[in-house]
Amino acid sequence: MPKLFSFRGFTIYFWTAENGEPVHVHVSRGKPTRNGTKIWLTRSGGCQLASNGSGLSKHELSYVMSFIALNHRTICDYWSEYFDGDITFYV
Repeated sequence: MPKLFSFRGFTIYFWTAENGEPVHVHVSRGKPTRNGTKIWLTRSGGCQLASNGSGLSKHELSYVMSFIALNHRTICDYWSEYFDGDITFYV
Protein backbone atom coordinates (compact mmCIF):
# COMPACT_ATOMS: atom_id res chain seq x y z
CA MET A 1 0.00 0.00 0.00
CA PRO A 2 1.92 3.03 -1.25
CA LYS A 3 1.36 6.11 0.90
CA LEU A 4 1.61 9.22 -1.26
CA PHE A 5 1.01 12.09 1.17
CA SER A 6 0.29 12.78 4.82
CA PHE A 7 -0.97 16.23 5.74
CA ARG A 8 -3.21 17.80 8.37
CA GLY A 9 -4.13 14.39 9.75
CA PHE A 10 -5.09 12.88 6.38
CA THR A 11 -3.31 10.07 4.56
CA ILE A 12 -3.54 9.80 0.77
CA TYR A 13 -2.68 6.38 -0.64
CA PHE A 14 -3.60 3.65 -3.10
CA TRP A 15 -3.79 -0.12 -2.86
CA THR A 16 -1.33 -2.27 -4.78
CA ALA A 17 -3.97 -4.51 -6.39
CA GLU A 18 -5.97 -1.74 -8.07
CA ASN A 19 -4.03 -1.25 -11.29
CA GLY A 20 -6.99 -2.59 -13.32
CA GLU A 21 -8.96 0.54 -12.41
CA PRO A 22 -8.53 4.13 -13.60
CA VAL A 23 -6.07 6.20 -11.56
CA HIS A 24 -7.47 7.13 -8.15
CA VAL A 25 -6.48 7.62 -4.54
CA HIS A 26 -7.96 6.78 -1.18
CA VAL A 27 -8.07 9.22 1.72
CA SER A 28 -8.49 8.52 5.42
CA ARG A 29 -7.90 10.25 8.70
CA GLY A 30 -4.75 8.79 10.21
CA LYS A 31 -3.97 5.25 9.13
CA PRO A 32 -5.11 3.91 5.74
CA THR A 33 -8.32 1.88 5.87
CA ARG A 34 -9.96 -0.43 3.33
CA ASN A 35 -13.08 1.70 3.07
CA GLY A 36 -11.47 5.13 2.94
CA THR A 37 -12.79 7.91 0.76
CA LYS A 38 -12.09 7.17 -2.93
CA ILE A 39 -11.31 9.94 -5.41
CA TRP A 40 -10.87 9.47 -9.16
CA LEU A 41 -8.37 11.61 -11.06
CA THR A 42 -9.68 13.00 -14.35
CA ARG A 43 -7.94 13.44 -17.68
CA SER A 44 -8.47 17.22 -17.46
CA GLY A 45 -6.31 17.50 -14.33
CA GLY A 46 -9.06 17.53 -11.75
CA CYS A 47 -10.65 14.92 -9.56
CA GLN A 48 -14.07 13.48 -8.79
CA LEU A 49 -15.45 11.91 -5.64
CA ALA A 50 -16.22 8.20 -6.08
CA SER A 51 -17.26 7.42 -2.48
CA ASN A 52 -16.90 9.01 0.93
CA GLY A 53 -16.21 5.94 3.05
CA SER A 54 -14.24 8.00 5.58
CA GLY A 55 -17.21 10.29 6.20
CA LEU A 56 -15.30 13.49 5.48
CA SER A 57 -17.24 16.73 5.89
CA LYS A 58 -17.93 18.96 2.87
CA HIS A 59 -15.20 21.30 4.05
CA GLU A 60 -12.69 18.45 4.44
CA LEU A 61 -13.62 17.02 1.03
CA SER A 62 -13.16 20.41 -0.61
CA TYR A 63 -9.77 20.85 1.00
CA VAL A 64 -8.56 17.33 0.21
CA MET A 65 -9.81 17.43 -3.38
CA SER A 66 -8.07 20.77 -3.96
CA PHE A 67 -4.86 19.24 -2.63
CA ILE A 68 -5.26 16.21 -4.92
CA ALA A 69 -5.94 18.41 -7.97
CA LEU A 70 -2.82 20.48 -7.19
CA ASN A 71 -0.79 17.26 -7.02
CA HIS A 72 -2.47 15.56 -10.00
CA ARG A 73 0.73 15.21 -12.03
CA THR A 74 2.74 13.81 -9.12
CA ILE A 75 0.02 11.26 -8.34
CA CYS A 76 -0.25 10.19 -12.00
CA ASP A 77 3.54 9.88 -12.29
CA TYR A 78 3.69 7.73 -9.18
CA TRP A 79 0.79 5.54 -10.36
CA SER A 80 2.42 5.09 -13.77
CA GLU A 81 5.78 4.21 -12.22
CA TYR A 82 4.28 1.83 -9.68
CA PHE A 83 2.06 0.03 -12.20
CA ASP A 84 4.63 -0.03 -15.03
CA GLY A 85 3.18 2.76 -17.15
CA ASP A 86 -0.41 1.52 -17.15
CA ILE A 87 -2.63 4.56 -16.59
CA THR A 88 -6.22 5.31 -17.56
CA PHE A 89 -8.58 8.01 -16.33
CA TYR A 90 -12.15 7.85 -15.05
CA VAL A 91 -13.33 10.72 -17.26
